[in-house]
Amino acid sequence: MNKLSNSGERFEVVTKPGADASVWARLGSFAFRRRRAVLLAWIVVFLGTFVAVGTIGSSSESSFESPDSDSLAGFEILKDNFGAGGSFLSGSIVFEAEQGVGDAEVESTLSGLFDEIAAFEEITLTSPYSSIGEQRGLVAPDGKIAYASIDFDENTDELRASEIGREIDVLVEATELDGVNIEIGGAALAAFEPPESELIGLAFAVVILILAFGSVLAMGLPIGVALFGVGIGVGTITLLTNVMSIPDFATTLGAMIGLGVGIDYALFIVTRYREGTRSGMSPHDATVRAIDTAGRAVLFAGLTVVISLLGMFVMQLAFINGLATGAAVTVAITMVASVTLLPALIGFAGPRVEVTRWRGLIMAGFIAVALLSVGLGFQPVAAAFAAMSVGTLILSFFIPGLRKALPPRPEKPLRETWSYRWSHFVQRNPWPMAIGVTVLLLIMSIPVLGLRLGFGDESTFAEGTTTRDAYELLAEGFGPGSNGPLIAVAEVDSPEQFAAAQELVAALNGADGVARALGPIPADNQQAFQIFVVPETGPQEEATSTLVRSLRETTIPDAVADSGLDVKLTGAVASSVDFSDYLSARLPVFFVAVLSLSFLLLMMVFRSILVPLKAVIMNLLSIGGAYGIIVVVFQWGWGVSLLGTGSGPIEPFLPMMLFAIVFGLSMDYEVFLLSRVREEYDRTGDAKNSVADGLAATARVITAAAAIMVVVFGSFVLEDARVIKMFGLGLASAVFLDATLVRMLLVPATMELLGEKNWWLPKWLDRILPTLNVEGGSDEQVEPERELVDA
Repeated sequence: MNKLSNSGERFEVVTKPGADASVWARLGSFAFRRRRAVLLAWIVVFLGTFVAVGTIGSSSESSFESPDSDSLAGFEILKDNFGAGGSFLSGSIVFEAEQGVGDAEVESTLSGLFDEIAAFEEITLTSPYSSIGEQRGLVAPDGKIAYASIDFDENTDELRASEIGREIDVLVEATELDGVNIEIGGAALAAFEPPESELIGLAFAVVILILAFGSVLAMGLPIGVALFGVGIGVGTITLLTNVMSIPDFATTLGAMIGLGVGIDYALFIVTRYREGTRSGMSPHDATVRAIDTAGRAVLFAGLTVVISLLGMFVMQLAFINGLATGAAVTVAITMVASVTLLPALIGFAGPRVEVTRWRGLIMAGFIAVALLSVGLGFQPVAAAFAAMSVGTLILSFFIPGLRKALPPRPEKPLRETWSYRWSHFVQRNPWPMAIGVTVLLLIMSIPVLGLRLGFGDESTFAEGTTTRDAYELLAEGFGPGSNGPLIAVAEVDSPEQFAAAQELVAALNGADGVARALGPIPADNQQAFQIFVVPETGPQEEATSTLVRSLRETTIPDAVADSGLDVKLTGAVASSVDFSDYLSARLPVFFVAVLSLSFLLLMMVFRSILVPLKAVIMNLLSIGGAYGIIVVVFQWGWGVSLLGTGSGPIEPFLPMMLFAIVFGLSMDYEVFLLSRVREEYDRTGDAKNSVADGLAATARVITAAAAIMVVVFGSFVLEDARVIKMFGLGLASAVFLDATLVRMLLVPATMELLGEKNWWLPKWLDRILPTLNVEGGSDEQVEPERELVDA
């Protein structure tokens, strides 16, 4: 309630939680009552993070090294004896000359270009016109295509390599020679474009939230919280790149996940807040109740995601640790923002959350179109709609109708909603529904049986890019394997071992799958040699991975058996094979660990064995379906050209990351739905209607939350990076399947089939199992003490 002080100022009377209130209730009350201080603290952290980023800068590294692998040992030999190969980053300058690459003018012009490029301190360039270039065969047999190879030193990160790539592009553009076509090859030199697709997701989120809430202010609260969380999260990831190995796309991945979960977490809390105010509670007490109920569920779901992600540290790989840390940091920050910043913002909004004026609705529509336009690259259109939004605000001061409030949306009783009727329809046909959905998801999961883990090569870049053109030009002149040569390297102790190296070259040239082996090329110190092995197939082909294993297992050991040489097969392709094999062997352990954690947590929450067991199985089905979609699109190539990329293997870290993220997200829906079902069951003892009532109470918010995640995640398929496209499609598919087929069909059907057995728990287990309360009490008692706070 409000009242006037003696000075005429308006105050709000708020009640403080009683001494027996939970820590979550006290947290919500504190954030609401001290909203100015809380908001100021978040603003300071937000600005401070970006000041730190501007001052300290960033670094980025994708180190695909696997512990105790041949490729890692080989890179060390290359670095110690040849001064290259230490950073896992490489590139090339590929050129085609109609008059022949040996033409005097071509050689003079290109040699000058190579000298300019070689001047970069981070680069070791091998020219086709040098003696080593001749040994390595950098000129194609037809004499019209050649390339210069580029290796970066070990201190060069991905961002610096991309900067060098842009500078090389300027040098190439300035090199004009009739009949000569020059392309820049290698992913390391490709331009890195900052993501804009999240703006597309935001645009649709604005529309979905307005449709779900019927309130512009209620829409703005979740988006504001998510933007704070994502902004600070991305800034923190950027800072962390200076102290640990984090790949360049980790910030994009963090923004994607943080935006989705940030909006969803705030959506659940705002929904619970509005339920409280509509039941007659004051804004303060409704906020306390929302944080003590939905806020707990948010913390539970968020911590589950964070724990699952950090569980990937058991893989002991720097690349995986960096990805996991980046995603976990963003989720953790958005989670904290949801339970601290959001109640503060609710305190500022107060009862106005339920009020929507015509000007606000029109402005929100213009802003949504402006965001969509920016995301699609139509900047003038975006500027026009942004100006129209500002114009609407100005006009509202002269046109009273624009300030008029829309009538509140009528709320139907729960048992008159479509979701209540839908639940009973499913419950009347439980067997067909359960069997049909299960069979459908199993069919969708069949492609996973053919899943092949590996790294896509430059052939997956969009057509027309210089990276893709360079790849195709190399394949035309030297064969597809030239885009990913293998390097056999060893240290030598005697001249006799150099002779054995000659025999190794002969054996490699005779091996199936090898186009040619060039060398041995001795190091300047005469203590090591390297042999360049060009496969007949491209870097991402399964035959190339098979060749790497066969060379290591038979060809190389047989050729050097009596020489004492310890030959290591390395190079980017060999390293990716080692990385994929290392992860593949440990994936089952990680999956079992996450499944076990999920089962135990849900068992503590719901005091049941069958409910968490079903949840684990259903989550596996939805994730299996999402995996199947990824395989069909990105590995089999069905429709992949529409996404502006090519087909190839699935990045080896993607199944693990998807598994950890989706399990945490689905846990959120699981708790939100089943806690309501359990609440109704405990109140009425009616196993049938408790399912329908729980579904009716949560269907709209689950549908809105899932729709937001689907559009936010799905918008990232428009990004340039293939791996981000895979994450976007995979996460969007998993959430869609989980929120539709699983939550709306499979859950009510199986709950109906099991009836009261859903809540069975052996008494001995109930006694020893800790209780985890994620929904809290309904309404905390308040002390008679009252406090006046500025409204």
